[in-house]
Amino acid sequence: MAKRGKKYLAAKAKIDPTKRYSFDEALDLALECAYANFDESLDIAVRLGVDPRHADQMVRGSVVLPHGLGKPVRVLVFAKGEKVKEALEAGADYAGAEEYIEKITKENWLEFDKTVATPDMMGMVGKIGKILGPRGLMPNAKLGTVTFNVAQAVKEIKAGKLDFRVEKAGIVHAPMGKVSFGKQKLLENIAAFIDTLIRLKPAAAKGAYIRGVAVSTTMGPGIKIDPNAVRTLLG
Repeated sequence: MAKRGKKYLAAKAKIDPTKRYSFDEALDLALECAYANFDESLDIAVRLGVDPRHADQMVRGSVVLPHGLGKPVRVLVFAKGEKVKEALEAGADYAGAEEYIEKITKENWLEFDKTVATPDMMGMVGKIGKILGPRGLMPNAKLGTVTFNVAQAVKEIKAGKLDFRVEKAGIVHAPMGKVSFGKQKLLENIAAFIDTLIRLKPAAAKGAYIRGVAVSTTMGPGIKIDPNAVRTLLG
């Protein structure tokens, strides 16, 4: 196990490992414990009462965080004709068809963070699925990134749209913004995220749905939150 630095250990000493904090307390502690010389992200982990091995208990979705993620997102849109112009006017960094598929295939070009595609382009995009899929870059109709309304899709991504899915252990990990946002904006982002998680609760999920919550900064220790505090957070 890697040896922890003095700053990490000092931050960890401020946290009571036996306590389950409120969201207010946890955010105060997380921001106080942020010690890196860069603007750290504030990350959340939510343990859900689901078994993702069963298709009817898979939790996957997206949410536009009210204050975004605090970092620029490069968007590539696969489209033709007027949809290319529409995408670029909406803020897409790149938009086109065969030329970008060829660039990705032949040059292994991956200088983008998200993709959008019009439905008529998916046959062509599917040819590079083995490249995009493992990197989480494949357009997906369930996430709203396979659509003819490319302008709206691009604007949502640029505004801070977050895609997420539950992992094998039943945990959803997601960034909630930057430390520099301050507590209130981070709390509002977390509230929007958890509200979306609750609305996506599978009918097959039994018992408690939100079973554990923890937050941490990029370099900082985890801080456990009382799952019952979700009610207070969402008001």
